[in-house]
Amino acid sequence: MLLVAEPVLGSQEKEALSEVVDCGWITMGDRVQALERAFAEQHSAADAVAVSSCTAALHLILQALGVGPGDEVLVPSLTFVATVNCILYVGATPVFVDIESHDWPLISRDDAAARCTAKTKAVIVMHYAGYVADRDAWRDLADSQRMLLIEDAAHAAGADRVGTIGHAAAFSFYGNKNMTTAEGGMVIAPDRDVLEKIRKMRNHGMTSGTFQRFSKRTVGYDVTMLGYNYRMDDLRAAVGLAQLKRLAEWNEKRRKLTQFYSHCLEDRCPNVGFPFKKWPTSSWRATSCHIMSIILPEGVERQAVIDGLRDVGIQTSNHYPAAHRFSFYRHRFPSVRLPRTEGFAQRQLTLPLHAKMDERQVEHVVSALAGVL
Repeated sequence: MLLVAEPVLGSQEKEALSEVVDCGWITMGDRVQALERAFAEQHSAADAVAVSSCTAALHLILQALGVGPGDEVLVPSLTFVATVNCILYVGATPVFVDIESHDWPLISRDDAAARCTAKTKAVIVMHYAGYVADRDAWRDLADSQRMLLIEDAAHAAGADRVGTIGHAAAFSFYGNKNMTTAEGGMVIAPDRDVLEKIRKMRNHGMTSGTFQRFSKRTVGYDVTMLGYNYRMDDLRAAVGLAQLKRLAEWNEKRRKLTQFYSHCLEDRCPNVGFPFKKWPTSSWRATSCHIMSIILPEGVERQAVIDGLRDVGIQTSNHYPAAHRFSFYRHRFPSVRLPRTEGFAQRQLTLPLHAKMDERQVEHVVSALAGVL
């Protein structure tokens, strides 16, 4: 089966894990600190905080920035549901925003501006498929509305300019991401006070962790705020360090495969839409090309395409069902209508794209898709 996503794991990860096992310190130790420093440096940031997931990262960001009950947070519906759930975690209200278009499925700046109210505290900009949103446009809107700007960068690790747009950014290292720690995430924020608050909150609000107390030969600590158990362990951090070294290489391969996909689709499946195909060539490094998203022609039964490709050994997926149409949110926000998001979600299909693939496999996928259509 040619999978939609597949991690690259091998001898470097095995060696890194063995070293942690041999040293005996497996939780919140020097590997976690090393991963934070290396990830921050690769993203031109002063510092970063490693956490247990991107969900944890978003929750901590909202909490640290003071978002809470009575506040509204603008959020795309075209995202994994965790992006929206985190708003409820802090007691705020999500306000769903449409995408720009099927060709440009990022959160719409104009629709976001139209939905701002006196209660709007923040906006979460999700870099769908790893394509980084317009920094200047979103900064201008955030400044004009006096709202916090948060990046959901789960898809965009290693892309140029990611993590530099707003007040904080959350990254994912889940197993299907461009680099993985199996489970894990990272926070980048320009304000050191915000980062330090997040660093404490990830560990129950404690002023020091076990490794710090061991290193300083102390046993005492204080709890200065409400915290959570959102730590990353040294086993995952060690894998992350090995993965991070090859992230730039893997992202470049994804870009080349995406460009080859585009060429093949235009040749074999001209009626199939390809979001971001007008992405400027000069800005290719501002995308991690996390997923290969296509839009099926109108009237095509998506499940038949999924089944047809599965029958020849090709897995597909859907990124994403519209979050506001899930029953949990539909019952709470029954009047929400986002026509562009809903239309996109109904026709979207994700094709295999990962660093283990080659052009021959891309040709196979497109040829099979053309045959099924």
